[in-house]
Amino acid sequence: MKLDTYLKRHGAGAELARYLKVNHVMVSQWRYGIKQVPAERCPDIEAATQGALTCEDLRPDVNWAVLRNNCTCSNNPNQEAA
Repeated sequence: MKLDTYLKRHGAGAELARYLKVNHVMVSQWRYGIKQVPAERCPDIEAATQGALTCEDLRPDVNWAVLRNNCTCSNNPNQEAA
């Protein structure tokens, strides 16, 4: 799903901006393609939308499969327990 589609359905641009601690203008710029969503913001947007918007949706140019498999964070389901 695209960010614009999500925001049309949910009208949550201001909420997303607050969650991300960015100005609502920034979210609008991402929404309308004026600026590209920074890759480092994608996981937070995915979390904020409960997976309705995935990192892959937001930035298809980034190889998220590699990044997800190499994540050392505690919530990575692909990481083996020590």
